[in-house]
Amino acid sequence: MNDQEINRAVQYVTASTSYGRDTVADILKTGLGELSELAVQSTREFERDALLEYVSQWTIKRTGQPEPLVREVLGCAGRWLDEVYEEVSKRHQESPGLPPPDDEEGAEPV
Repeated sequence: MNDQEINRAVQYVTASTSYGRDTVADILKTGLGELSELAVQSTREFERDALLEYVSQWTIKRTGQPEPLVREVLGCAGRWLDEVYEEVSKRHQESPGLPPPDDEEGAEPV
């Protein structure tokens, strides 16, 4: 995702919720950024629900925001999350049989 797409998501979620733009931007940039990284780096296929749970937990830990807030913001950004999820899924389908990347030190399990 590029910055323009993230900004569109931030505007949409800010207008759809009662949360401030800075809070929404922090949550979405963190969550969508991690999901985008998975699309680039991962060779594993993930179920949507498992991936959303991972991104939610990652975002909660990274931002320090309460779980209900993070889940609501990410839920409102479902369209963008689905687009990035499709990238992850597509990348896996284009590269079947690749061994999983070595675990990076400090990386959290998915």
